[in-house]
Formats: sequence, structure tokens, C-alpha cells
Amino acid sequence: MTQPRPPARSLFGTDVIRGVANVHPMTPELALALGRAVTFVAGRGARHAPRILVGKDTRLSGYMLETAIASGVTSMGGRALLCGPIPTPAVAHLTTSMRADAGIVISASHNPYADNGIKVFGSDGFKLPDAAEEEIEALIREPSLLGERRTGPAIGRAQKLEDARGRYVAFVKNTFPRDLTLDGTRVVVDAAHGAAYVVAPLVFSELGARVHALGVRPNGTNINREAGALHPEHACAEVVRREAQIGIALDGDADRVIVIDEKGRIVDGDAVMAMCATRMKKDGELRRDTVVATVMSNLGLERALDAQGIALVRTPVGDRHVVEAMRKGGYNLGGEQSGHLVFLDHATTGDGLIAALQVLALVVRTGRPLSELSRAAIERVPQVLESVTLAARKPIEDMVALGALVDEVRAQLGREGRVLVRWSGTEPKLRVMVEGPDEGRIGTIARHLVEAARRDVS
Repeated sequence: MTQPRPPARSLFGTDVIRGVANVHPMTPELALALGRAVTFVAGRGARHAPRILVGKDTRLSGYMLETAIASGVTSMGGRALLCGPIPTPAVAHLTTSMRADAGIVISASHNPYADNGIKVFGSDGFKLPDAAEEEIEALIREPSLLGERRTGPAIGRAQKLEDARGRYVAFVKNTFPRDLTLDGTRVVVDAAHGAAYVVAPLVFSELGARVHALGVRPNGTNINREAGALHPEHACAEVVRREAQIGIALDGDADRVIVIDEKGRIVDGDAVMAMCATRMKKDGELRRDTVVATVMSNLGLERALDAQGIALVRTPVGDRHVVEAMRKGGYNLGGEQSGHLVFLDHATTGDGLIAALQVLALVVRTGRPLSELSRAAIERVPQVLESVTLAARKPIEDMVALGALVDEVRAQLGREGRVLVRWSGTEPKLRVMVEGPDEGRIGTIARHLVEAARRDVS
């Protein structure tokens, strides 16, 4: 009997292998195999031992996976450069600045500490294309394709990159305008007990800010727990208590940021993009007068940009899709409402610290409070989000009742609103988003859509 061929990319999700640490697929065995495969692919054709940068967040399981990946790298004759706990964007930057052949990040981002994940950056600092991930998965499934194991002097080495954090701090600081200073600025930073627990306070304090740090005492099990971007209410309260000008709440690997104004109110990614795009266009820095955002970004962002003569390109949910569209179209600003913000002139991936500095530069240069800047930049359209776990993951195009109701609602809302229905990429949930001028009405519509989805799979 012929066995079905496994899918080309069954391990990598959108761009990361993720799961409960020490349970398949997130095991040391797989991490070792991945280290070998990445080294093989990255070093092909090179005249030197492949150099693979390895960074992680603060999860307890990071030690286990880091050691396994380093073993895989060295078994293929590679040189593993271990950065320790450091943000995901730091690995992307250091991979290019140190001319490494690949970068590997061990992190499950915003997930609970018991989970972990692995993502890979190419030598250009960007996440790997699908074809490269497919090849890595094929090599993990068929290790015989890697050829003979290295022996004797051909076995590689692993070493700690002692100044990884310092290199990254210097890089991030250089993205802040040299004619500005944060002297006298009070900043609250919540690092979520995650990868930025050392570097985040340093970046702002070395630029002159008075920093009040939260979430900087990781113990291996408290990453994201009641802290950081998942729980910005703590930073919001601290901003008010300290009378700070801004709050910065990062997620576990610091590629996402929630910004907080001086009144303790959240300024989401849409508002940040609206503010920064307006400034960049005025200064002649916004390439092709275009911003890239996902389908989840508020209709208010689209209207705000249009009023400034700026186009909005929408992509599927996920920062990978945003970056792909930016590179394809030659754009330099994009992001997600959730706080993944990409300033492609500075970084190849979302970077919470760089995004926060761009906002701070606006506050300092204009002398206006963040609450005023964000309010002037965007007027949100009411938006309601509903999530429902259903008995089966049925293709949306086959959900007849739901499809009929979506068509009806879109006709009713016209240009005044939007409807989006999609399956989550990371959870077995159906996501429903409705926008429109009447919050009460769209809330009712969202609930009716959920009920229709339930009928379709009952």
C-alpha cells in the first residue's frame, strides 16, 4: 500500500515550529535535526564553516533546545554562536551584521512559558522563504540526505557571543534621530520577563530617559505572565502613577509592542502607523506613499491615510505576509494592529524597541503629548471581534449559512463598514470581525455570524 506523501511544510506553521516544550514537535531531538538541516542548507557552497547565530527568550526549556540546536550545528561542522536571551529582531540584525549564514530564534513569543518555538532567519536577516523551509523539513524527515557525519577536526564548535546584547543596544539606539535626546523624558518599560529584560531598559536610559522598568525579573516560568504586551494594564497604571510621557509594553520576544500614552491609554499599531506614515510622508521618507497592513487593521486607518494621500495595501494576518508585501512593492512601513511594526529602513522584521523609538521621536520633536498626536492621527471605526471554537474546521467557502449572512451584512454596511471571517492560524477557532458606525449594531451582527457558523458545523 502506498503511503501518502507528507505535506511540504508540516512542521513550520506561518513561519515557526511551535508547541509544548519536550512534546513533539518541540523536542530536543527535532531541535538537533533542525540544527543539522539549517547548517547544511546555509553552508552549501560556502568555503568556510557555516556560522549559525542562536538566540532565545527566557523560557526554562530554552536551555534544552539551545543545547540541542548547537549540537546539530556542530555535528555538521558549523560554528554555533550562542547569544543567550535576546530579542527576535536582535537575532535578525546580528545575523546580517556579523555576516552569519543563518540565525535561529528559540521562542514562542506571546505563548505561555510551557510552550516554545523555533524560527529561522536567512543570511539577509529575513525569515526564510517557503522553499527553504520545505527543504529543511525534507532534510529533517530524511537525514540520509545530509551525507556523512563530520568526524575529527571537521566537527564544529560552539561559543557564547559575549557582546550580543551590547551590539544590539548600539544598533537600536542608532535608529533614534541624532539631533534628539530623551533627557528628562519619563518612560515606563515592561519587558514581560522576556528576551528584552536587559536590553529594553538600557536602550532608553542610554538615550537619556528616566526609565521605570517592569517585567525584568525572569525565572524561566514567568514570561508573559501578568506582564508585557499581553497584560498592558500594569504598564498603563504605572505610567499614570509615575506621570510618565510614554509606556512601552513588549511581548516575550520583543518583536511586538503596545504603546501607552501619558494618560495610561493604549495606542495600538494602527495609530502608530498613522502617526509615523504622516510624518514620514511629510519628510519625504515614505516610499511610494504607501503603508502595508493586514486585513485586521481598522477602517479608520485606511481613511486616515487616504486623507493624507497615502495608500494602504492589505495582506492576510501575520507579520510575515506584511514583510513579503513590503519587499515586493518596495515599501518601507507596515505592521499589524496588534503591535508588530516593521520599519524596513531600520530592520528586517518587527522590532518593538525600534517602533517605540519612532514614536518617542515624534513626541520629542513636536513637543506634543502622545495622547494628542494619536487622537489627531486616526479616528477609529467601531470594531467588534468574536472568536468561537467549533466542532470541525470546515472550509469557510463550504459554510452556507455563514456565507449567506456575510453577503447580506456586507450589502447592508456598504462603504461604512467591513466584515471578515477567518480561521485562526494558531488555534482551532473561527475569528469574526465586524466594523461599522454603530457599535451596538455590529455587536449584534457579530453574534449572529457566530450562530450561523455553529449551524454550519452542527
